[in-house]
Amino acid sequence: MRVGLFIPCYVDALYPEVGVATYRLLRKLKLDVEYPERQTCCGQPMANGGFQRMSGELVEKFEDIFKEYDYVVTPSVSCAAFVQKNHPQLHKHKCSTPEKTMELVQFLHDVLKVKELPGEFEYVVSVHNSCHGVRELGLSSPTEEHVPPFNKIIDLLKLKKGITIKEPERADECCGFGGMFAIEEPSVSSRMGDDKVKRHMATGAEIITGPDSSCLMHMQGVAKKKKYNVQFKHVAEILAAGI
Repeated sequence: MRVGLFIPCYVDALYPEVGVATYRLLRKLKLDVEYPERQTCCGQPMANGGFQRMSGELVEKFEDIFKEYDYVVTPSVSCAAFVQKNHPQLHKHKCSTPEKTMELVQFLHDVLKVKELPGEFEYVVSVHNSCHGVRELGLSSPTEEHVPPFNKIIDLLKLKKGITIKEPERADECCGFGGMFAIEEPSVSSRMGDDKVKRHMATGAEIITGPDSSCLMHMQGVAKKKKYNVQFKHVAEILAAGI
């Protein structure tokens, strides 16, 4: 299986360790992983800001770079959701990448069906369910729908020896980041982030984890400003621990 690794802007610029962890994890699972160096942004920030034409150019480039791979895997729910749901509308012609682009947890759980992972992680971890992951990628069950509860993030984290997993009250409520929302409504965004971090900390967690660096960055910023004693790690870093 030939996999193209797509590293989002946030990860590339601010959290390169998440990209490294993702690569190491996929290689450990004996996949043929390649990182195309010509890759750029998927176009999500431009589209969200109303610059559809600029976004379209990046969408075309994404297709050109990743179309030859069997799967495109990324450690970001928002970028994966944008490619899956929005790229088809922005393409000037039929495209293949939206159907084979997957977020890391989605890929490990649904495609590879991973049942065991080496390494230990002896910490108390509270799981953050990012909005795009819950309602667009189906990583966990949304509380507004009457469906049997499930959480693919937790399913994978349980494979690490020694880990203690917690969930906060109102587990699928937004952290307040929301991309452009944090810029246009900073007061509301920061208050939502503070509320979310407090609920995570109320679980007794040492670490808050999730599948999207943008959500974790937002909550980490709140925690740093308020001097809260809690750490943040992308789920890829935990899954790759000890590998």
